[in-house]
Amino acid sequence: MPPTDVRTDDAPLTASKRHDAVADATDNVIEAKGDTLIGRAVTINRPAAELFAYWRDFANLATFMENVERVDVLDDARSHWVVKAPGGKTVEWDAVVTEEAKDSFIAWASSEGADVPNSGRIDFRDAGDRGTVVTATILYDPPAGAIGKLIAKVFQREPAIQARRDLRRFKQLMETGEIATAAMNREQFEEEGA
Repeated sequence: MPPTDVRTDDAPLTASKRHDAVADATDNVIEAKGDTLIGRAVTINRPAAELFAYWRDFANLATFMENVERVDVLDDARSHWVVKAPGGKTVEWDAVVTEEAKDSFIAWASSEGADVPNSGRIDFRDAGDRGTVVTATILYDPPAGAIGKLIAKVFQREPAIQARRDLRRFKQLMETGEIATAAMNREQFEEEGA
């Protein structure tokens, strides 16, 4: 029996049972900027065109990406990212859209000199009545190598952890218009009379 096409599966390429799927991800799907590959997917009950449009306005990404302080849109293909890092520091880089297909996918790569060299692809695939499967595939080099990756994991700033959380937050925002949190916002705090 021939291998199943991973594109018809909801799982990200990194979770595929096909032995060549990771090679496909790094060779055919994204530009190779980094050596740590992660992939996450979520099904969102919204049309692909709506999700793509929100994501494509890169300034929107800070609304649901917990560690992203801001994304400055420089032009249609370039953006500048400022992201929280362990120890109260930030890391920065410029990203360039390397390929895209409207309502389908966006691929990017960091420019030379990035604090965190990275590349990746976000896919939006129609899931029929269930909405859209959004899959993030990211390749990155952690600052300070393996030690930096361990430190980031301890501080909950490691990209594999953040990708899962951020996609869940994106789902909440797109399906309900807000992101659920256990913390009280300023207005709730004032209503409680505290």
